[in-house]
Amino acid sequence: MEKLNNILKSMTFEFFGSGKHKITPSMHLTEKNSVFLDVRSYKELDTIAFSLVHHMPVVHIPIDEIPERVSEIPSDKTVGIFCSSGVRSTMVYLYLRTLGFDNVRVIEGGYAELVNEFKPGKLLKHFDRNGDNK
Repeated sequence: MEKLNNILKSMTFEFFGSGKHKITPSMHLTEKNSVFLDVRSYKELDTIAFSLVHHMPVVHIPIDEIPERVSEIPSDKTVGIFCSSGVRSTMVYLYLRTLGFDNVRVIEGGYAELVNEFKPGKLLKHFDRNGDNK
């Protein structure tokens, strides 16, 4: 409980104003040594799944399974947490912070901003940067 209290105390106006707890999809997709943590339900995943093969590993753990499966989340990578609206992502962000995960971010914008990053022109730029022109 003390860890949670300290994290909440650190969430000042400056903390939220700096946006250090968030990351845009475009920034996260270009991060080195990162993972995409999808905390949506299985039904949501069955409807729209993100493989991100050319970008980073994807870990899908619905929010209600996070406590039992937290060991599947790499603590040595930047963890971008995704859900459709940001509510579940924020809850998981806070939970992971209490467990000592310092390099976690909430991916902003939901589906619309994420899907916008997969347009051909943006993908081509990503492949060109990484020398991957498949």
